[in-house]
Amino acid sequence: MDFEQEKNLAGCCGIHCGLCPRHQSKAASRCPGCKILSQTISCKLYNCCFKKNGFATCAECGDFPCEKYEKFFDFDSFVSHRVCLPNLEQVKQVGLRKWLAEHTKRRRAVENLLANFNEGRSMSFFCVATALMPPEKLKRAVAEARKQIRRGNVDDADIKAKAKIVRSAIEDAASEAGISLKLRHGKK
Repeated sequence: MDFEQEKNLAGCCGIHCGLCPRHQSKAASRCPGCKILSQTISCKLYNCCFKKNGFATCAECGDFPCEKYEKFFDFDSFVSHRVCLPNLEQVKQVGLRKWLAEHTKRRRAVENLLANFNEGRSMSFFCVATALMPPEKLKRAVAEARKQIRRGNVDDADIKAKAKIVRSAIEDAASEAGISLKLRHGKK
């Protein structure tokens, strides 16, 4: 993907659409990303940020974080919203291009996990883990899982066994780092 395509995956709110299971899905309901859905999206932040003001993200707005933004994220949807504010603070600090470079790596990591270890039930888990975990911790967890798979002589075709080992390694690494990989459903 070129920069403009990656930029379209930067949600106004701070979510990277490439880390969303709806974006990663191969189903007909696949979401191409907020900015691609521009004709049909009803998100208040998107309408204010992108449609009204022409910003790539809310980080560009002089009023950020505004009352509208602060009231938006008290629960999770398909992805964790816990990363939104820190992501946008990082965009303000390092710029969109550098932030996108890191999140492009995260998008590729989730695509790798899905291609090699998704038994049909792990897409959301891999997307959340990739969004919430520091990339190096995730990379080490997956490398450790690959070692366990080789040591355990797991058949390469046994996707369920491989997925179980990878998920367990990621959960352990997240737990050690004090990161919860569970989505928060409903309002607080």
